[in-house]
This record gives sequence, C-alpha cells and structure tokens, in this order.
Amino acid sequence: MPRRPVAARPSRRLTRRLALGSLLSGAVCLSPFLGPFLGPVRAAEPVRIGLVTALSGQSAKSGEAISRGIGLAIDEINKGGGVLGRPLELVARDDEANPSKGVLAARELIQRAGVVALIGGLDTPVSMASVPIANQMKVPFMGPGAAGTGITRNGAADNYVFRVSAVDALVDEALVAYAQKTYGAKKPGAILVNNAWGESNQQGLVAALKAAGLPSAGIEKYEASDLDMVPQLSRLREAGADALFLVGNVGPSAQVVKSLDRMGWDVPVVSHWGPAGGRFDELAGPGAARVHFVQTFTFAGNENPKAKAVLEALKAKYPAIKSMADVTPAVGIANAYDATHLIALAIQAAGSTEGPKLRDGFYKVATYPGLIKTYETPFAPGRHDALGPADYVFSRFRNGEIVAVTQ
Repeated sequence: MPRRPVAARPSRRLTRRLALGSLLSGAVCLSPFLGPFLGPVRAAEPVRIGLVTALSGQSAKSGEAISRGIGLAIDEINKGGGVLGRPLELVARDDEANPSKGVLAARELIQRAGVVALIGGLDTPVSMASVPIANQMKVPFMGPGAAGTGITRNGAADNYVFRVSAVDALVDEALVAYAQKTYGAKKPGAILVNNAWGESNQQGLVAALKAAGLPSAGIEKYEASDLDMVPQLSRLREAGADALFLVGNVGPSAQVVKSLDRMGWDVPVVSHWGPAGGRFDELAGPGAARVHFVQTFTFAGNENPKAKAVLEALKAKYPAIKSMADVTPAVGIANAYDATHLIALAIQAAGSTEGPKLRDGFYKVATYPGLIKTYETPFAPGRHDALGPADYVFSRFRNGEIVAVTQ
C-alpha cells in the first residue's frame, strides 16, 4: 500500500516570520505625510525591509521597542497606500547581540529574503560588523539604535549607511558639558564597556575633555559579563574623579551602580543611554536615581499631540502596555518609528527600490513631521545622521518611568 504524503512542518524561520507578521498587523493612521499616497494597499508584491536586532538576551527589551516602532510606522504607511503602490513588509532576525550572527542575518536577509533596506539594532559591535556588507552590496542600512560614531562615519567612498539615533562623538561632548554645568566637574573619570562601543566613546570622551580643557581621572574598562566593578571604580576614586561617565547596556550599568553602593561612593554618574534599555531601576536598586543619561525622546511629560497619539496607538496595538513604564525604552520606539517613515519617503522620492537609487532617495527627502521632531532635509551626501546635540535630552528613572531631568 503506498504511503500517504505527510504535510511538511513549517520551518522555525518561517514560524518566526509568521509570528512577526502577526506582531506587525493592524492599522493606525497618524502621519500627515501620507496624503499623496493612493489609498489602502491592495494585493501586490510587498517591499521587504529587514531588521537585524537582539530579540533575546539582555538587549531584547530594546529590540522589542525597535520592533514596535517599526510596526506602528508600517501600519500607517500601508494604511495610506504603502510605497510605490506596494505594501511594506518587515522580515526580522534575532542577532542575539552577537556580531557574527548579525553578519549572517544581514547576508541572509539581502540574498534570500530580498530586502531592499536593512534596519539595525541596539548594539554597536553588531552594526559595525554589518556596515561593510551594506556598503558592498549597495543596500541602504538604517540605524535606529547603535550610536557608534564609525557606523555612519565609516570612511566608505560609497556610503549606504544612515541613522536616526544618537552619535557617540556628539553624545560625549554633551556628557562632558552636562557634567561641568550640572555638577561642576573638574576631573571626571570614565568606566566603559570593553567592546567597539566603549572604544568609540573612549575616543569621543578624550576629544571632548581636551576641547573643554578638563583633565581626566582616567578611563577604566569592564567586560559585559563582569559582576563586580569595585577594582576599576576604586582606581578612579583614588585618582580624584569627581564625576563618572558611564557607557554600557542596562545589565552592566546596573552592576556599576551596585559596585558604587558597596563602596559607599556617592559620585555623580552621567551616562550614555544604556540604562534606558530595560528595567535599570529594578536591577540597580535605589542607586539608579543618581544616574542621568542621554535620550533623544521621552513620552513622559511630552505634550506634543503626535506623541500622545502614538502612545495611544501603542496601547491599542500592544495590550501589555498599560503605562509609560511599559514602553521602555521610548527612544527605541521613537527612533525606529521615524526611521521607518524616512525609509518610506526615500523609496517614494527615488521611485525605485534599487539600491543606488534608493540611497540617493534619502537625499531627496525634504520635510517629515516626525515623532522626535520635524526633519528638514535630514540627509545629504556626507551627512548621514538625522539627529544632533539639539535633539538630546538628559533623563532619569522615576517610579519606573524615564522622565526628563527637569521634571
């Protein structure tokens, strides 16, 4: 008797993709730029964009925020007619905050999934590893998270990398200025993660301190897996540090605070945005309040009508969101939301999804009233970062929410 055929089980990759498609389903219309589009998207071959970010591990919270920001933007774009009359579709891969896995994912998305643009995640080492691929394969790469200076300023003659996020070199200048103005720092020290992100900020802090005419108490490094930073912090205290610059993701940043508490050293901490990447206040304990960190956006206290509308859309789309404490980090949502709309505008301006034409389409984007700000000619040849120091705001945790320091 012949055997009956057995239906093939969906692959793990297909299952993840279907699940993500469900995550990004729905429709809200908040964006004023959608007017020129032709109406709701009908059946057409989708325009695929790829996301390579951490969807598991200690950076997963930031990956979730980036995914949600993209999801809201895609809902709006598709409700308004999509791009070039076709719907946008997101194909995501989990890089697990691992550069090697990020590179493999980027290649697979370009060569197999056929994405026309890549969106990166939180981790600078992963994005730095993926940038050469984007440039070599002439596929635009948009960064809504990783702040490493060399991501956009990568030295490529033909640069396909854009960003809607902070830039380390500019953040470091802001950290130094804030420490001087807020705490009267005269000899600050730094404690940085020992990877490409830490190296990027070491270069930036050295330059910023020199420009400000400030001596340094020293720069210490730690491994992301370290649980005790007391030795490094003790050296900085002995060197006379009167403020600390901190660079690290949420877990290691919390360990720095706990180490300071064990030492009984009540020193001001001025940080890059790493603490915003998760439940920093829970992990760090009461000492979390001492840390002031850079952001490009916060929902708390934001009276902008668009911010209120997006927050309500988030709550409607993701029932787990009950308050602003559940949208951590808001900066990941906001950066990714604006970045996705700018990708769509670039495709429209280019009239094509072909790599070189799409890259040049970014230069043709004139005005976009975004969530973070109204962008006026956000990109130009030689200027691939849409945000600058004027868009930075110092924040802190208060009752589980990220609020501006002035609040």
